[in-house]
Amino acid sequence: MKCYAEYGPVPRRRSCKVQVGLVAIGGDAPIVVQSMTNTDTADVPATVQQVAALARAGSEIVRVTVNDAEAAAAVPAIRERLEAMGINVPLVGDFHFNGHRLLTQHPACAEALAKLRINPGNVGRGAKRDEQFATLIEYACRYGKPVRIGVNWGSLDPELLTRMMDENARLPEPQDAAVVTRRALVASALESAQQAESLGLSHDRIVLSCKVSGVQDLIAVYRELAARCDYALHLGLTEAGMGSKGIVASTGALAVLLQEGIGDTIRISLTPEPGGDRTREVVVAQEILQTMGLRSFAPMVIACPGCGRTTSTFFQELADRIQSWLRTQMPLWRGRYPGVENMHVAVMGCVVNGPGESKHANVGISLPGSGENPVAPVYVDGVKTVTLKGDNIAAEFQKIVEHYVVTRYSSQSEKTQQAQPAQDTEHA
Repeated sequence: MKCYAEYGPVPRRRSCKVQVGLVAIGGDAPIVVQSMTNTDTADVPATVQQVAALARAGSEIVRVTVNDAEAAAAVPAIRERLEAMGINVPLVGDFHFNGHRLLTQHPACAEALAKLRINPGNVGRGAKRDEQFATLIEYACRYGKPVRIGVNWGSLDPELLTRMMDENARLPEPQDAAVVTRRALVASALESAQQAESLGLSHDRIVLSCKVSGVQDLIAVYRELAARCDYALHLGLTEAGMGSKGIVASTGALAVLLQEGIGDTIRISLTPEPGGDRTREVVVAQEILQTMGLRSFAPMVIACPGCGRTTSTFFQELADRIQSWLRTQMPLWRGRYPGVENMHVAVMGCVVNGPGESKHANVGISLPGSGENPVAPVYVDGVKTVTLKGDNIAAEFQKIVEHYVVTRYSSQSEKTQQAQPAQDTEHA
């Protein structure tokens, strides 16, 4: 059996590159992390604050709801305030039901957005559907904006589904209804893309998605979609769920597709806890890509799970402190210390695997386990450099990690100005 360690991920499927503001999706571009606000878009200060938080967490594209005239009118102001803050993250407008009317009444909204998101199942019914869809595409063409045609299981075009179900029923051996529904999702996306192109939207301004909530359904749908087109594809479950369930479901679905080379941009649609941090979905998306070896976003902390040898919580607290600190530093480090996102830090709890794992990391600390005063050797690039003792181990280890970042990832001119690393010592 082929394994990841021997062969690595399957090469990315060849897809058309789409430019969304300053961010490229598809082609040879890295897989892009997206997120979405849950504020009332008409509340400009709240939406600006959340977009800024998502962007600082690492979201490379942020989608906002545009559901009424107030929201549409607010979009240019949101864009203007973000730019004044130095935040140039592309904004995507999420349109359902009335997008044709909102863009007609507020063309500045279309101009301020970097991309439009259209759900074919919610554009309109009957004869109005084609007309209203055409209006949306017209504004995309007028302002040179790409469009994500996003089909959802829960809002699939009922006329298309009925037609395909009727055709299936007439077959000598009809397929299961779930299979037909998956095929209808793909057909809706592809037919809508073809219609958009016939209206003047260029091939390289179209992104497709076919979102469902079931892991196996998502995998099946995207395998078919990827086999039938070269459009850039956006991956994600429609509703991943809360907490560990949402993280596990998203990882289970996206990891399979990404390993097969399918997917150009992802979003993790987690339901936040009441009052929870919206940026959690960004962190999970980044960690999926980074743990699969597809991209790097922040230094990785390797920490053991603990066992009967580690009844002390010291190593857990240290691992959490270092991981939180590294993520907090990344907005400052990203531009100043290129490559720091590839760094590995090990925080190990006992002597069984601790020294070995610490030697494999760029910087590692090995704590002794339970029942002893902490005495912890520190390894830098595989070499023991210092042994930490006493009550100030956490702060001292953090300084060692910071020193490593500055000396290893600074430019050559900056390195000459840094202090030389300390010799191996014993800290009382």
